[in-house]
Amino acid sequence: MTDLEILKADIERLAGDVTPDTVEESRATVHRLLVALGGGRVRAAEKGPDGWTAIEWVKAGILLAFRVGRTTEIPATPASYFDRDTLPLRDTRGVEENIRIVPGGSSVRAGAYLAENVVIMPPAFVNIGAYVDRGAMIDSHALVGSCAQVGCRVHLSAGAQLGGVLEPVGLRPVIVEDDALVGGNVGVFEGTLVGARAVIAPGVQLTASTTVYDLVTGETHTGGPERPLSIPEAADQGEHMTGEILDGSLEDGRGHRIASVRSSADHGNECGHITLLGPGHPRDQLLGPVQPNPLENGFLHRRTHAAAVDASHNGP
Repeated sequence: MTDLEILKADIERLAGDVTPDTVEESRATVHRLLVALGGGRVRAAEKGPDGWTAIEWVKAGILLAFRVGRTTEIPATPASYFDRDTLPLRDTRGVEENIRIVPGGSSVRAGAYLAENVVIMPPAFVNIGAYVDRGAMIDSHALVGSCAQVGCRVHLSAGAQLGGVLEPVGLRPVIVEDDALVGGNVGVFEGTLVGARAVIAPGVQLTASTTVYDLVTGETHTGGPERPLSIPEAADQGEHMTGEILDGSLEDGRGHRIASVRSSADHGNECGHITLLGPGHPRDQLLGPVQPNPLENGFLHRRTHAAAVDASHNGP
């Protein structure tokens, strides 16, 4: 057996029933798990042929850390804090790992993975089990919740919140795939998946009960108890005549799609939109909030920003 197979077997054995005789062994096992998570050798979720799935034994091991930890005082400046001794801060070696944590109050728990070229602006919090891949930007007041998976070059804008999903252990955590842009004060919760290159406008809230209407294809995206909400990957959608929707006109935008996010099936309660980018578009092209056109029963929308999308632009 490999060391990871042994670790998995130990967690599955110990997590079921902690007794006074197994507390110290459990604490040592938790430490091994945090080292493996922090080094990126194991993850709380992985993508396979059938999509993203939670790695249950990893999440069970994280929960074990809370159960066998002892609340203790951890000296710090400007003030001490109090937490489980099994959940220290990550021993980040920024120079060696090529990671920037800008001063001003950010915290990264042990058991979180940070890849090279990650930047964390203050104050931000990255919780245990999170995975933040190469070149991602975690902006001020952003949260990467427990077990959340953040892809390469993702930008979490100021105030963005990726909720943590520890229980049930079989439920996948929040996933944000490569090159996605999550706007300011966006909330992504309850195992929602944001596909690669999707752009989420500021203020959008995505949960298991959110309904997303694609204004171009007519598709409706919803989640369920066993299948959390998924915002599809832009590359899988091909190119659509979607265009700039402005004052009731539809121009060929060749590759971007506007999806309205609403909280009820009667097409009311507009709360923002998502732009799914196709090939050739800059990933940071962000369209403004949309407003329903009363003449079209809320299905035709007009942008509040008049700037057209240039499909030939290949900027950063």
